[in-house]
Amino acid sequence: MAQPLQLKAYAKVNLGLDVIGKRADGYHEVRMIMQTVKLYDRITMEKNDSGKIILSTNLPYLPVNEKNLVYRAIDMIRQAYNLSEGVTVNIVKRIPVAAGMAGGSSDAAAAFVGMNQLFELGITQQKLMEFGVKLGADIPYCIMRGTALSEGIGEILTPLPPIPNCWFLIVKPTFSMSTKFVYENLHLDEIPVHPDIDGMKDALYNRDLTGVTDRMENVLEQVTQLHYPAIGEIKEIMRREGALNALMSGSGSTVFGIFKSKELAEKAAAACHEHPSVKQTHIVRPFNKSLQK
Repeated sequence: MAQPLQLKAYAKVNLGLDVIGKRADGYHEVRMIMQTVKLYDRITMEKNDSGKIILSTNLPYLPVNEKNLVYRAIDMIRQAYNLSEGVTVNIVKRIPVAAGMAGGSSDAAAAFVGMNQLFELGITQQKLMEFGVKLGADIPYCIMRGTALSEGIGEILTPLPPIPNCWFLIVKPTFSMSTKFVYENLHLDEIPVHPDIDGMKDALYNRDLTGVTDRMENVLEQVTQLHYPAIGEIKEIMRREGALNALMSGSGSTVFGIFKSKELAEKAAAACHEHPSVKQTHIVRPFNKSLQK
């Protein structure tokens, strides 16, 4: 019997997030700089003889049927390649759920990659990304990983040089955000300042960490901070404790800070835990694609 396939589904943060328009189909046009971080869910996959997709997870409230993106990713590949064998999958979640870190998208990305390996299908990364975008705009990026410019609805991706050496403090508050709610309450004509995405790109090419952190901005914060002031308060704690900068990731509710040392990040994590709205913290390195780890 073949060994089960073990995969890591890494989280992402948005170093910069701009919304530049709304399309006729209801999707928003974005311009973002994405960064993979070494906080991950563990996905275990193996074939079974039942002909069914059998899904389990360590979180009892997560769906284990076609409502789960992993289930749908596996089903998409099975149908596209006429695979009759079943697949058994276990998901051990560590990435905060509904938190702007693409946890579900990353799990689905791992499932696409896993199906390709498990059944030796020889699907190119580009083709896997084309499958992925049918399920979610973040999935192609989660297949590609690393540091990237993301445009369109998130599916037009340009690889960028990795962020210079640093540490990330990830803070998940006690509350979650609905992406739908955030975008529905975003008024594009009221965005006072748009992030300097091009300046951030230049800073990455110049290996200038403070050039990146000085430009960290997320236009969705104007919605979330209005309803949840704790987001701004957590950012302020991080900056006070030595973060080069702090930002909400995606549509929230996760907040992250970038630090030059692990010691500073640990000190800031301890300070954040004093805030009543802080549920969990993680201190991680950025994922550098060129190092493949």
